[in-house]
Amino acid sequence: MRTIEKKYLLPFILVTSLFALWGLANNMTDTLLAAFRKIMQMSDAQTSLIQMAFYGAYFCLALPAALFIRKYNFKGGIILGLCLYAAGAMMFLPAAEVESYAFYLLAIYIMAAGCSVLETTANPYIMSMGSQETATRRLNIAQSFNPIGSIMGILISKYFILQDISLYSVSGTYAAVGVVLIAIMIVMLFVRMPEGSDSQCSMVNAEGVASWKRERSGNGQCSMVNGQWSMFNGQSSTLTSIRRLLSNRIYTGGIIAQFFYVGAQIGVWSFTIRLVMKELEMTEAEAATLYLISIVGFCSSRFIYTWLMKYIAPQRLLATGAVLSTICALLVVLTGGWLCVISLIFVSVFMSLMFPTIYGIALESVSKSKYSDDAKIGASGLIMAILGGALLTPLQGMVSDASNINISYLVPMGCFLAVLLFALSTRQTPKH
Repeated sequence: MRTIEKKYLLPFILVTSLFALWGLANNMTDTLLAAFRKIMQMSDAQTSLIQMAFYGAYFCLALPAALFIRKYNFKGGIILGLCLYAAGAMMFLPAAEVESYAFYLLAIYIMAAGCSVLETTANPYIMSMGSQETATRRLNIAQSFNPIGSIMGILISKYFILQDISLYSVSGTYAAVGVVLIAIMIVMLFVRMPEGSDSQCSMVNAEGVASWKRERSGNGQCSMVNGQWSMFNGQSSTLTSIRRLLSNRIYTGGIIAQFFYVGAQIGVWSFTIRLVMKELEMTEAEAATLYLISIVGFCSSRFIYTWLMKYIAPQRLLATGAVLSTICALLVVLTGGWLCVISLIFVSVFMSLMFPTIYGIALESVSKSKYSDDAKIGASGLIMAILGGALLTPLQGMVSDASNINISYLVPMGCFLAVLLFALSTRQTPKH
């Protein structure tokens, strides 16, 4: 069975390219912690407010984004996301003029809001481009391009921000990214894409064998077909979808696992440069090279995991990655020098499959149910779980300030154990 059908190939390529854009933003933001610590003489807890602003925006915008694309279409969501992303990046220039940390946090929040809209739009769009049986693998393929953007973000930060750290090097770099985003948005406006809106209402009877096409009535609802109807628009539909989603054990488990995974990933990467500087006595720019190596490992291993998924169940791979990540995080806590740094690099290698695999397993449990239309709202819940990066990274920063940066990696270690529990709880779940 083909993972990507020919008719979806061009849309798949275009949407997959967007995965690199929020990867770029994520990892450029990670390097800002080291930059602002030096520029403004901040503690780890204070610089971690950057991640609270970034991932807090993900939480706040995910559900509105889902409602937006449900009412309109996926292309509209992409344009909205690019617009917000570019606006936030351009706001770095006035933030430098007033030299305000709060202004920078606002710019980061708006930029991340755009990333949230893009991610909420792109993930379910990719999963819809073909059969449900290959949806998780298809998402892993698309997500494999996310670390490419991450690598670009680190390289941009290394050569344009960390080589000569100042507010203007930070702001000028982000503004340049904003110009590129505006150009991409203009291109996307003129590209024809499948709308991907709710053009059909699927209804399945008790035996799961009947379905009816949607016919729009004058009020935008689904009209009665074959003696039955289903309403998908409006507030009541959204609340009903949320109630159904919360009753899905795999889906709710996926949200919890995603919360802890994102907290782990952002915590691991946010303090990588600081840890390398401490253990190997390097400058910020030198430490960024080892951070880049960890992201390259993350990217490469995701392609390997995607290939292995042809032969090994996603749940089994997820459990294996969680165990190995936990072991490596423990070595970061207990060791020092090169062994500590190499262990930190391998955390990235082993955790690379977690986000798309958790996402795929959780959303697949919705897509395969008789209420498959809940998937768009369900996608927003899984993106809102990125709040873990906003809450757990400051916790790790406080642990670092109270003890040391090595001990702070107990926080991501505990998060990987939560992912392991989710993987084990879904391994024995029968197919729908």
